Amino acid sequence: MHKESPEKSIDFIRSIAEGGLVSLHTYQTWPDNDQYVTMDFFRFDNNGKIVEHCDNIQKIPKTSKNNNTMY
Repeated sequence: MHKESPEKSIDFIRSIAEGGLVSLHTYQTWPDNDQYVTMDFFRFDNNGKIVEHCDNIQKIPKTSKNNNTMY
């Protein structure tokens, strides 16, 4: 993805690791200034290679009906 959009930025909000499981909570700004919150989940094998990945991505709305952030 970096090759396709090198100007995209990712800020890591949270990371959690336990055994071979890792989750990442990120804030991303894309080239068109769209902003997203993402969650990525990884499972690693005993050699440290990713063997499973799933994610969820949601665009941050320009306005919100409450004062809660998405991160």
